[in-house]
Amino acid sequence: MPSLVSRWWFYPLLFIVSIGLVLVGVVALTVALIYPTLPSLEVLTDYRPKIPLRIYSADNALIGEFGEERRAVVKITEVPDLMKHAILAAEDERFYSHGGVDYQGVARAMVANLTAGGAKEGASTITMQVARNFFLSNEKTFTRKLSEVLLSFKIERNLSKDQILELYINQIFLGQRAYGFAAAANTYFGKSLKDLTPAEAAMLAGLPKAPSRFNPIVNPKRASLRQHYVLRRMRELGYIDEAKYQQALKQQLRFAGRDIAPSVPGDYVSEMARQAVFEQFGDAAYTGGYRVYTTIRKVDQDAAYLALRKGVMDYDRRHGYRGPEGYADLGKPKETNDEILEDALLERDTIVDLLPAVVLEASAKHVKAYVKAGELITVTGDGLKFVARALGDKAVESTRIKRGSIIRVSKDDKGNWQILQLPAVEAAIVSLDPNDGAIRALVGGFDFNLSKFNHVTQAWRQPGSSFKPFIYSAALEKGYTPSTVINDAPIYLDASKTGSGDAWEPKNYEGTYDGPMRLRTALAKSKNMVSIRILQGIGTGYAQDYITRFGFDPKLHPAYLSMALGAGSATPLQMAGAYAVFANNGYRIKPYYIQKIVDGRGTVVLESKADIAGQNAERVIDPRNAFIMTSLMRDVVRYGTAAKAMSLGRQDLAGKTGTTNDHIDAWFTGFQPSLVAVAWIGFDTPKEMGGGETGAQAALPIWMGYMAKALKGVPEAEFVPPEGIVSVPINPQSGLRDEKGVPEFFYQEFMPGSHDAELGLQPGGSDKPPEEIKNQLF
Repeated sequence: MPSLVSRWWFYPLLFIVSIGLVLVGVVALTVALIYPTLPSLEVLTDYRPKIPLRIYSADNALIGEFGEERRAVVKITEVPDLMKHAILAAEDERFYSHGGVDYQGVARAMVANLTAGGAKEGASTITMQVARNFFLSNEKTFTRKLSEVLLSFKIERNLSKDQILELYINQIFLGQRAYGFAAAANTYFGKSLKDLTPAEAAMLAGLPKAPSRFNPIVNPKRASLRQHYVLRRMRELGYIDEAKYQQALKQQLRFAGRDIAPSVPGDYVSEMARQAVFEQFGDAAYTGGYRVYTTIRKVDQDAAYLALRKGVMDYDRRHGYRGPEGYADLGKPKETNDEILEDALLERDTIVDLLPAVVLEASAKHVKAYVKAGELITVTGDGLKFVARALGDKAVESTRIKRGSIIRVSKDDKGNWQILQLPAVEAAIVSLDPNDGAIRALVGGFDFNLSKFNHVTQAWRQPGSSFKPFIYSAALEKGYTPSTVINDAPIYLDASKTGSGDAWEPKNYEGTYDGPMRLRTALAKSKNMVSIRILQGIGTGYAQDYITRFGFDPKLHPAYLSMALGAGSATPLQMAGAYAVFANNGYRIKPYYIQKIVDGRGTVVLESKADIAGQNAERVIDPRNAFIMTSLMRDVVRYGTAAKAMSLGRQDLAGKTGTTNDHIDAWFTGFQPSLVAVAWIGFDTPKEMGGGETGAQAALPIWMGYMAKALKGVPEAEFVPPEGIVSVPINPQSGLRDEKGVPEFFYQEFMPGSHDAELGLQPGGSDKPPEEIKNQLF
C-alpha cells in the first residue's frame, strides 16, 4: 500500500491548507490589530444628528428651515410597520436573525456576481450600513471592509436590533438633502411616515441603494423599477398581500417637488428668528436641532400675506404697465430652440406666482410665450387687458411687447393666463396682540426673494397723518376735549418760527378749509390745520416729551410744528406698539415674536416673558385718555377717512389713515381691542406714489383684507367708559353744552363750563392766558 506522501494529491492539498492557515493567521492578526482601534460607539449610544434649525408658528405650522441637511428624527416606536417592512424587504430581510453579517446573503451575492461576471449585487446588512455611515469611508479596500464587519459585530453586541434600525432610519441619506426616512417622506411626498401608502413606502425604501440613481424626481423610470422590486419582495415575504401589491403597482405617485415650501409664508419672520438664534448659539444653530416657536398664528400670517400681495398688485394695476423686463435676441423662428429660450430666462426667478416668460409671437389679439421650465402658453382676451397699450402699433418702443420680450405671466382665479409685471412698489403689514405684544402676523415686503429688506422692522418712514392721534392724546392731557372747537383755516409761518430756516405754508390734503370745527370732526377728516393749531396750543416741547410714552425716540421727531403732520420717522412695528397703548387702555407693551426656543433634546433654552397689560406692563397714559382717543378713532372708521372699513360689518374698529407730503408714504394703523394691525405702502427710494394715492386708497385695503380674516369669529367688543369719564350732551356744530345735543365724553374735571364755553376749552385746560390760546386757535 503506497504511503500517504506518495499520493499525487497530498502536496497540492498541503499547499492549499498552508495557504489557508496563513490567510487565517493574517486575518486573525489583522483582527487583533484592528479591533482595539475601532471607534467608540458613543456616537451611536449618544446619537446627535445634524438637525436643521426650524421655525414654527404658535400653532406648530412650519414657517422656515435652515441647515444643509433636512432631517427629522423619530423613535422606532413612531415608525409604522409598513415602513419597517419596506426597508427590511429592500435592504436586509434577515436583519432580526443575523448577528451583523448575513452569511446567506454573502453566499447568494457571491453566486450572483460570479454568474453575472462582475460585482452586480452586494451583501451589506443594515448593521453594516450603520457602521459605514457613522464611522467609515466608502473606499473599497480589504481593511475597510474588515473594519465594517468588525464594527458590525461590535454594534450588535452593544445595541439592540430596534436601536440599530432606529439609527439607520434616521441617518441614511435619501437624496434631495433628506437624511432619514421621516425627512424623506416629507421631502418627496409632503407626508409624515404614518400617512404613507405601500407604494410610497416602497419608493422610499428603494432609495438607500443609490439615492441619485433611484431619485423619483430626477430619474422616475429607474425609481419605478426599484420600487416595483421592493413591492415584489414585500409580497414574497408576506408583508403585503396580493391585493395590496396590485393596488400599489397601479398607484400614481404625486411628488411634493424639489423643495418643500413651508406651510406658512413667513420668510421675513424666519430670517428674524434665524438671526436671533445664530447670535445666541453660533454655527450650532444650524445643526443642533433647535426649534423656534414664534407668536405668529397661521391664519393671521396667511391672511396678511394674501392681503399685502393683493394690495400691491392692485396698486400696480392702477398705475399701468411699465414695459417688459428685458429683451432676448431669439434669432429666426426656425432657429429658436428650448436651449435658447431657457438661456433667455436663466437669471429670472419666479416671484410669488409671477412666472418669467419670453414672447414668441405678439399681436393685439394674442401673445404666445415660452414659460421657464418648458411650457408654451397663449394669452388672449382679458389676459391682455393690462398690457393692451403695449401691444398696439402705436406703443412706445420702451414699453412695447414683441418677440423676444421678457414678461411675467400668471394664472387668474379661473385658471386663464394673464400678463402682469413685477411690482416696483413695496409694502409691509404687521399685527400684534395689544394686551401682551405677541406679534400675530408679519410680512416685511412683497417677496423675500425679490427684496430681503424687512420693511416692518427696518423701514424708517414718515408716519404722516397716522401720527396725529399722539398729538391729540397729548392735547387731552392739557385740557382739550373732543368738543373743543378749532379753526380749520390756512396757516403761514415765516422762517423765524419754523426752526428750519424756511417759511412754511402747510395745506390740507384736499386743499380746502372748513372753518371752526370740533376736534372729533377734525381727526375724522384728518384736517392738517387743526392738528398744527393743537400742537401750537400744547407746545412742541411738551408734545415731543409726551410721545416717548408710546415708545417713540424724541430725536426722530423734532420739536417743530411739522410734528403734527407726522414729519418724523417710525417703523410699522413701532407704530403697532404705539397704537397698542390706545387699544389696551393705556399700557405700554413690548412687541415680541419668539415664544420659546427648544434644543434638539427638547429642553427649553429660552422663553419669553411678556409684559401684560393690567398686570406687569407700565401704564403710560390715563385710561380715560385711551378711551376717548379710541372713541375719536372709531369715528375715523365710521364716517371719516377710513369709512371704507365699515364694509367689514363691525362697530368695534378704530384707526387712522396716514398720507405724507407729496404722497410718498401711505399708512393705515388700526385696531380692535384684541388686535392691532399696521399696513404701509411706498417705494424703497422715497418718491411720489402718483395718482393721488392716500392711506385710504393704498394702505387701508391691505389692512381690511387682513382684518376680515383675522377677526372672523371674534365677537364684537364693548367699550365701557372707565371711572372718571362723564357723558355730556353737546351741540355737534358749536361744541357747546346742549341738552338736545349728542352725548360726548369728557374727563370729569374738564366738563364744559360756562366761562370759556365759547372756546370749547375746559377749566384748567391750559396754563396759558385765554387770549393767547384764542389767537392760536383762531
